[in-house]
Amino acid sequence: MANGRVTVIDIAKAAGVSKSTVSLVLQGSPLVNEGTRTKVNAVMRDLGYVYNRGAANLRQSSAKSKIIGVVVNDLTNSFFAELAVGIDLVVQDAGFVQFLANTSESLDRQTEVIASMREHGISGLVVSPARGSRAIDFKALVSAGMPVVAVVRPVPGAKVSSLMSDNHTGMFAAVEHLAKLGHTRIAFFGGFEDTAIFQERLAGYRDGIAAAGLGYDEGLVFACAPSRAEGAKAVARAMAADDRPTGGVCFNDAVAFGVYDGLRARRLEPGVDFAIVGFDDVIEAGTSVPALTTIAVDPQGMGRRAAQLLLKQINAGKAEAEAVVTPVRLVVRESCGVNRMKPGRRSA
Repeated sequence: MANGRVTVIDIAKAAGVSKSTVSLVLQGSPLVNEGTRTKVNAVMRDLGYVYNRGAANLRQSSAKSKIIGVVVNDLTNSFFAELAVGIDLVVQDAGFVQFLANTSESLDRQTEVIASMREHGISGLVVSPARGSRAIDFKALVSAGMPVVAVVRPVPGAKVSSLMSDNHTGMFAAVEHLAKLGHTRIAFFGGFEDTAIFQERLAGYRDGIAAAGLGYDEGLVFACAPSRAEGAKAVARAMAADDRPTGGVCFNDAVAFGVYDGLRARRLEPGVDFAIVGFDDVIEAGTSVPALTTIAVDPQGMGRRAAQLLLKQINAGKAEAEAVVTPVRLVVRESCGVNRMKPGRRSA
């Protein structure tokens, strides 16, 4: 306690919680459970802490014109790095700086980083919500009039702006493409089943299968974390089956690159022994070997659009929710096996 003055950090240490949790208690946030709230309030009383709300508001309003918060659920996925670049290009031109944080799919981490960003006086927030996010997780922001844009993953009932790609159309096009190449057993790899984006892409897959006159087989759906490592495991399960698929559509490009790895572990070559279509069209898609056929979402373009939506609300001085769905397109490259493979080919 410097100079006898009790700080938020002192309270956090004494209560055994994070600084962000103390801040949430001070803000009266509904995100803090009652047990934690009671403990923090008791520590503040014991230490004689007095919250200067006027000074806090003054600090926040003075900072609230130059900082944009950006929170993503998986920065290890290059899609989100490209998204952040797109956001940065727009906010820099508008005189803002970007405050970037990664949650690694942790709701607790998401709560803490958003609280920390509010302490630094962000003017608005772009967020790709952590898995399991609910409308209540953004209630305090909405109540405070904070402009928020949810990208990639919607949060039903959250009353914030949303920016999504056309997931159904994209996956339908991916299946349609493989079916036209002659594939009749087409797998679906990747994605968390309890997310809306998974359900949208799975619906596109199912409708594509039906449109091609193929029977839907639940055994060809291999849900998993949308990562390279899990993509490799998923295709290993698929290729161990007696009546294995000859091609697959992937939840995202990261999973597709994992499918490459899993195939090569079995001495099968992507685009020759097995057809693959990704989803996103990250920078590496065009330079991978083989180059990845994928559904182009334009991650940087989505970032620019998200920033524009946010700045529109900031400049208007009010947070009016909008829902935007961006178009997608099929980009045909080598991994789908065009002119290189025959459906049903079996290699050792």
